[in-house]
Amino acid sequence: MKKLFTSESVTEGHPDKLCDYISDSILDAYLAQDSNARVAAETVAGKGEIYITGEISSTANVDIEQVVRNAIKEIGYTNAEIDIDYKTCNVIVNISKQSPDIAQGVDKSLEDKEGENVGSEGAGDQGLMFGFACDETPELMPLPISLAHKLARRLAEVRKEKIVDYLRPDGKVQVTVEYENEKPVRVDTIVVSTQHTEEADLDRLKQDIIEKVVKPVVPNDLLDESTRYFINPTGRFVIGGPLGDSGLTGRKVIVDTYGGYSRHGGGAFSGKDPTKVDRSAAYMARHIAKNVVANGYAKKCEIQFAYSIGVAKPVSIYVDTYGTNTIPEEEIVEKITKRFDLTPRGIIQYLGLQNPIYRKTTNYGHFGKDFLSWENIITF
Repeated sequence: MKKLFTSESVTEGHPDKLCDYISDSILDAYLAQDSNARVAAETVAGKGEIYITGEISSTANVDIEQVVRNAIKEIGYTNAEIDIDYKTCNVIVNISKQSPDIAQGVDKSLEDKEGENVGSEGAGDQGLMFGFACDETPELMPLPISLAHKLARRLAEVRKEKIVDYLRPDGKVQVTVEYENEKPVRVDTIVVSTQHTEEADLDRLKQDIIEKVVKPVVPNDLLDESTRYFINPTGRFVIGGPLGDSGLTGRKVIVDTYGGYSRHGGGAFSGKDPTKVDRSAAYMARHIAKNVVANGYAKKCEIQFAYSIGVAKPVSIYVDTYGTNTIPEEEIVEKITKRFDLTPRGIIQYLGLQNPIYRKTTNYGHFGKDFLSWENIITF
């Protein structure tokens, strides 16, 4: 049986990803000075303006405006006429402290208040988080999102290294993979939309993208004479970034996770410190799902955790191996509960999440990067 599945990724200059990067840059700036900082930083990007809001409780002294301008500069936005200029854009900061109603549940968990002594804060909110892994790629990620991220990253590389010197930071990639009997066999379609300078020749752009972006990334045995390429299918793409479209933190949650191949709990990651289980528990769920596959317990694994605000332990753990398991799923759940402390404090300590690591996660997916602690392979 043949079927097609599509995933997308975006470059670091996409307006939403610009906002994610700014929010994570603010988070890292606070964690660098105060490992216990409570941060929920939201960014909105519009025409010539960056608006920062949210809640931060910390002993750190951070120049948020300078962090914002540095982040925009790192991405490469320098032209107010076609996207945004880090030097001249208006930066508005509207930050308050964490609500005391939330803090009272996070600071001390319900279990500790009732004498169970789990030694952890409570979860910062209710919610459900998913982790996923499969054996389609060496990093144990689905092939469509893996290829989409690699293409988006390559698009940024050829711009920054001036291999293709007329590109601008904004861009999107989409990859459609053909599956046969649940196995990926070929790439059916590749879509690339990239911002460019006014003088760029569109015929040359299409050729450059195929030769210098697609072919160095996508294995040749996955491409054939029937593979379709749509390069800047609308034609001109000069106006981009926040001038072309507004941006908002947390609006690329499918790009950040598994490209739609696995379910998503709805919670965004960027700008949130690790007491927010939207982020930390999703990282832990990925870590465990990856190790279920890496340890040979299944070829494909999805894990769900659910939490209640103020309660440290998850209220439920769900495992689905899609019939690929080599041991009973009940045994996998038992292994998880025996091996891992799934309280917020347990996850934070196990994965080392109080360090300023989050700017490294923002772009090209939060999963599948071998330098991140939740991607480590263990035996359990």
